[in-house]
Amino acid sequence: MASTSISKAERSYIQAGILANPPSRADGRSLYDFRNIALETGVAPLANGSARLSIGRNPHDGSGGTEVLAAAKLEVENIGDGGEGVEGGRISCTVSCSPAAYPHLSSNALDDLQYDMTTILNETLTHRVLHPPNLGILRGKKAWVLHLDAVVLYDEGNVYDAVFMAARAALWDTKVPRTRSVEYQAKRKGGATKGNAEKEGGSGDMDVDEEVVSGFDTRQIQTATDFELPDYWDEGEPLGGRENWPVCVTLNIVQPSHFLDATQTEEAATPLRVLLMLAFDTPYPTSVLGMRTLGNGELTAAQIAELLKAGEKYAREIWTSLNAKLKEETMNRLKERSKF
Repeated sequence: MASTSISKAERSYIQAGILANPPSRADGRSLYDFRNIALETGVAPLANGSARLSIGRNPHDGSGGTEVLAAAKLEVENIGDGGEGVEGGRISCTVSCSPAAYPHLSSNALDDLQYDMTTILNETLTHRVLHPPNLGILRGKKAWVLHLDAVVLYDEGNVYDAVFMAARAALWDTKVPRTRSVEYQAKRKGGATKGNAEKEGGSGDMDVDEEVVSGFDTRQIQTATDFELPDYWDEGEPLGGRENWPVCVTLNIVQPSHFLDATQTEEAATPLRVLLMLAFDTPYPTSVLGMRTLGNGELTAAQIAELLKAGEKYAREIWTSLNAKLKEETMNRLKERSKF
């Protein structure tokens, strides 16, 4: 992960403030306080779900801070016969970074950063305990693939937490169109289907000289199962299990202490960061879905255990606050729609 370059003196000053009693940070926050978080859902009209989230943005002029836009789009995939679809559907995640967010990075370094962020998000959100139950369409034939794209617009620190919160909000906002199975039968000469002939008392067998009339002119008698959408494109049911989507909490380690929501300058002074991805209210107990370290520092087994315990507490608080905000956003949007 890229960070701002700072001098040794500035690094020492920041670390000394973190370890002081009481601790001191440049913006006056305590070690475990987050900057202001702003969230808005439904920001991408053509997506099935979307959200924009910022951390630390100036409320007066909208400048500064870390900002991430996330959008979910559903597409139909075929299962089998060379199709990429899998039974029950699948999720695919991508993270891209605006060059404006990382002006000091070369093109190759930016590609590496995007790859690392994509890997972490995709491996976490495709975990089996999180799989939504309503991505299937026709068993053995068709399923939804959910493409989740996150774009880092600005990075002023703590970008992983922001990416996961934005992704969670977009998935919460996602509506899966309801589907209705339909069955097409090739027509016999005269407009009747083979099935209709059987219902009308016919044998269902064709004479040798009878012609098959098909909409695709395949010259075959076969039954093709497909589906239709009774909903409009922006309607449907919420993506299943939306309470379960995880959050990420980044623990910034300055031994023997740690702190949350580092600014970009604080990240440059931090020798080690630990990313913890946790989910709650899944069919399983509290799940640590992933853990990554960034930096060159080392941790003992006892320290890792303590960080996991603390991280679960912080993540639960983030998860609870985010859920409350998402429910508020949902109610506000319903009120707005009811006006029309």
